[in-house]
Amino acid sequence: MNTLTINKSNNAVDVKFTENKMMLFMEDGREISFPLEWFVSLRNATQAQLNNWRFIGKGEGIHWQDLDEDISVELLLK
Repeated sequence: MNTLTINKSNNAVDVKFTENKMMLFMEDGREISFPLEWFVSLRNATQAQLNNWRFIGKGEGIHWQDLDEDISVELLLK
């Protein structure tokens, strides 16, 4: 019997926002969304502030300079 192995990555490759959600697009193809309500600094941010982010490491975290906010991708996945 053949066994399928799925390799999950904790690295994000893109971040998008809707009015109420942050969506992470993962290196392994997963798309995961989180309510902005979970993040005080993000839920009160403007769309321009939300879109002004950069990755920390190779997608291990996300940093918003305007908001002085860092979020670990690995912690979001737990």
